[in-house]
Amino acid sequence: MTGIEQFDVALPHGITLACRAAGQPGRPVLVFLHGFPQAAFVWDAMLLHWSEPKHGGYRCIAPNLRGYAGSSAPADVQAYRPRHLVQDISALVRALGGPGVAALVAHDWGGAIAWNLAAQEPALLQRLVILNAPHPVLFARELARSPAQQAASAYMNFLARPDAAQKLAEDDFRRLWALLRGMGTDQDSSWLDAALQAQHKACWQGGGLTGPCAYYAATPLRPPAESQRPDERPALAPTLGRIEVPTLVIWGLRDQALLPGLLEGLQEYVPRLQVHGVPDASHWIVHERSALVIEQITGFLQRQPL
Repeated sequence: MTGIEQFDVALPHGITLACRAAGQPGRPVLVFLHGFPQAAFVWDAMLLHWSEPKHGGYRCIAPNLRGYAGSSAPADVQAYRPRHLVQDISALVRALGGPGVAALVAHDWGGAIAWNLAAQEPALLQRLVILNAPHPVLFARELARSPAQQAASAYMNFLARPDAAQKLAEDDFRRLWALLRGMGTDQDSSWLDAALQAQHKACWQGGGLTGPCAYYAATPLRPPAESQRPDERPALAPTLGRIEVPTLVIWGLRDQALLPGLLEGLQEYVPRLQVHGVPDASHWIVHERSALVIEQITGFLQRQPL
């Protein structure tokens, strides 16, 4: 796409992230984090939008996360534990220079990283925008107590299997296409046009799927096995999830994997919170309702801090 730069950022701890960017260096920075099974290319239109002077003239940067095409992909599953993923983005933000980022915008697994980064290192970002990514404390709560969320998240245990990457690649990535066309009741998947399909497929072929699946194998936050007693199931201390920066959550309410119950009680952990639920959008809200997402984030960037 015209106007998109591509470059690698080598981080001090030995990880390299392949990045896409738009806008002039030296301008306030927006960082965008993708989810599974996508990559940084999903943000291209938004990188171009906010890099324009009339929309703020930001320097917009979207990395391919660890394990994805072009970025470092350690073989050890434990290298995909949350603390390592957070370390990558913390180091990337520091490498960009300046006082931190004007906003961190994140979806799905990118959102999981962003929640943790905002809790642990709030000085690195001025604002946080989350799209359909559960706060980790509330996700742990719902996985422990909600049969509906346990069933909705059951796919995570499949993706954690050692053979998951191989299975996903079968039949020309049949399962991944189903995933992209699913996660929403009566969902219109017309957003997944030929050009976007080609970008997804190039990512899966070029980077493989072992790294992306390792996120699921490494996380302790998965639906419990039947053999687990309640006291063996993961829980997170509420104090770990306190978010002090102004936060906007945009949530497609038709998401079949991440149910609206994950929003209940969020204000307790995120006091400077705005939530915008979108009844006619699913997990893929970035594509389905891109104009609305841009409108909501623009308003959030322009408001005085809460």
